[in-house]
Amino acid sequence: MDQSKINVRYSKAFFTLAKDKGLTEELRRDARLISDVCATSSDFNLLLESPIIKTSQKIKAINSIFSGKVNRLSLNFLVLITENNREKNIPGIFRNLEDLYRREEGIKTAVLTTAQPLDSSMIQQIKEMLEKEFHSKVELGQKVNDQLIGGFVLRVDDKQYDASISTQLKKIKEQLLQTELK
Repeated sequence: MDQSKINVRYSKAFFTLAKDKGLTEELRRDARLISDVCATSSDFNLLLESPIIKTSQKIKAINSIFSGKVNRLSLNFLVLITENNREKNIPGIFRNLEDLYRREEGIKTAVLTTAQPLDSSMIQQIKEMLEKEFHSKVELGQKVNDQLIGGFVLRVDDKQYDASISTQLKKIKEQLLQTELK
C-alpha cells in the first residue's frame, strides 16, 4: 500500500478517536511533541527504520521515550502503529494529523518569503491582514531568500502570490526576448 495512503488512514483514525473522546487539544499537543521528536532526533528515526531492531524492542523504546509525556491514547496509538509494522510511517502520520487539526479549526498556513528578515511587528501586521482577508486564524511563518532581491512571495495553503523583484525581472526579460523575436 502507498505510504501516503497509510499515513492518511492512520491519522484520520486517530483524529476521529480524539474527537470522539473530546481530547482534541490534548492529543494535538501529543502529536506536536511526537512530530518534533521525529523532526529533531535522527536516533529516533534510525530506531523506527531499522529492520534489525525487533518490534518488541521498538515498543519498549517508544514506551520509555513517551511514557508520562503523552496521553495514554497517544502512546497506545504509537504502539499499535509499531505492532502493525508501520513505525516508518510515524513521522508522516503525525504530520498529517497536524493538517487535520488545522483544517478542523479553520486555520490557514502561510509562509512569507522575503529577501531580508522582517521584524516581529511587521510579521504581526501581515498576519492580522491575512486573518481579516481569509476570515480565519492564520499561522504565519517567515523564510529569507536573498535571491528574491526585494519584494516578497506569500504562500497561503496551496496558493502563491509572487511580488518579488527577481520574478518581475524574469517577466521583463521574457517580454524583451519575445519582442526581439518578432
